[in-house]
Amino acid sequence: MIVWINGTHGAGKTTTSALVQELLPNSRVFDAEKVGEVLMDVTPALPDMGNFQHWDPWRPLVVETARRLLEYTGGTLVIPMTVLVESYWREISAGLEGHGIPVHHFVLHADCQTLRDRIQNDTVMGPSSFRFAYVEPYAEAAETWLHAEAEVIDTTRTPPELAARRIAEKVLSLDSLAKGGS
Repeated sequence: MIVWINGTHGAGKTTTSALVQELLPNSRVFDAEKVGEVLMDVTPALPDMGNFQHWDPWRPLVVETARRLLEYTGGTLVIPMTVLVESYWREISAGLEGHGIPVHHFVLHADCQTLRDRIQNDTVMGPSSFRFAYVEPYAEAAETWLHAEAEVIDTTRTPPELAARRIAEKVLSLDSLAKGGS
């Protein structure tokens, strides 16, 4: 199965995903951004579209990479990846489901001011205009489609450890139900 942890920059995806991986047996974190980095290394460069997600190969390559990883390792892939374009999410989720891979979709949510503060004060990456540019598109996606497509966990005041525990408990209970448990 796949546990997709969505949300924009500053919501806590990377930290929470690592904690979820520790809580779910036989799980691994797969950073789909690395697929984008591979495409960014193509020479001559692909057309500049501002974000590798806009390149048509990225989405099916994420699906195929996840599928192949699961075939090889079994278990669960935890994927921390922002996807704010609805058609991109539909393409990825349909591709995974077409291979019979269940997807549990979570969105880590924080209000816009909290996101801006976290991006501004990030001691690892530092402030980033790229990351700031996705605060408003996230808010729009959250209002129009994203929150309806996933289980939302508000991380505005929730620490990553608690968010991870909530995700793991939900996934484990759903997995137990799917296997015929109570």
